[in-house]
Amino acid sequence: MTTSQKREYTRGKLAKEAGVNLETIRFYEKIGLMPDPPRSAAGYRCYSLEHLKRLKFIRRSRELGFTNNEVAGLLEMVDGTYTCNDIKELALTNIDLIAHKIADLKKMKKSLEIMASQCRGGATPDCAIVDHLFET
Repeated sequence: MTTSQKREYTRGKLAKEAGVNLETIRFYEKIGLMPDPPRSAAGYRCYSLEHLKRLKFIRRSRELGFTNNEVAGLLEMVDGTYTCNDIKELALTNIDLIAHKIADLKKMKKSLEIMASQCRGGATPDCAIVDHLFET
């Protein structure tokens, strides 16, 4: 890409394009997921298309349940050398974690359904849900 074709983004424009907020970018820079961008002569940050691609990668990875540490590991693999098998192993590990979270959420839902079914509602302060919460 020639200099005339080079796309540069302000932090605000980068945030908008990637679908994140400004604080998210600051946080990712602080923890090292996003590299510090070069600065203009006036001192403004100049983000590139590569920054945008990386930020979208981070956002999507987080949406899929990867922790910041796991995303850092993924990015290290992507920035260095990796095999498809390395990435697949990490994905399969996350699938197991998600399955456990789903099971836990189902248990939570069932408990709340039971508590709600025992609650008479109304204007009285006597509430079966509160009673159950104090018991456990």
